Amino acid sequence: MVMGIAGVFFGLLVGWIIGTQQQPGVRSALAPAPAASQQAGPGAPPAAPPLDEARASAMKTTAQQNPNDAVTRVQLGNMYFDAERYSEAAQWYDQALRINPKDVNVSTDLGISYYYMNDADRALAQFEHSLQIDPKHAKTMLNIGIVRAFGKSDLKGATEMWQRVIDLAPGSDEARAARQALDGVRANHPDVAAPSGKGPGPS
Repeated sequence: MVMGIAGVFFGLLVGWIIGTQQQPGVRSALAPAPAASQQAGPGAPPAAPPLDEARASAMKTTAQQNPNDAVTRVQLGNMYFDAERYSEAAQWYDQALRINPKDVNVSTDLGISYYYMNDADRALAQFEHSLQIDPKHAKTMLNIGIVRAFGKSDLKGATEMWQRVIDLAPGSDEARAARQALDGVRANHPDVAAPSGKGPGPS
């Protein structure tokens, strides 16, 4: 069932299921998706960019010398994520989150890494933790919808979450992506499309 919705808007949504950090020097919320996950048309997708091992080694030394340095650990997570080494990215995001447990962006990046490690359930659990930190975090909600749709084949749950993004942040880029996602669902599976109007909100 989910394959029917994957064509038109999958590439757009995959572009959102990546890091959410907006601090200087780390990945922007609008960065492109990992190369291996992009829909680049016919043919094999390009390979992931290689990891700068020398830079990563130097940053690891910095992190080891500074046990409370969350920023360097986030940067390491981003580097490994961009190189599509998601297990290692998750380790660094997890360390950063232990230092700064209220960082919703890092929590969501950790969940995204779990998704790319083929563990949708763990990803969704981490996203729920993100919403405990910030119940209105639009990027987290959009990603929950993506994982429900493509990781769990749960279009009903996905459409409910995308409608929630629209209701809570109607003028945001996340809402724009959610609307396109809902349009794709309605075109292919009108029986599971979210109804118009207010969707579920945070308690």
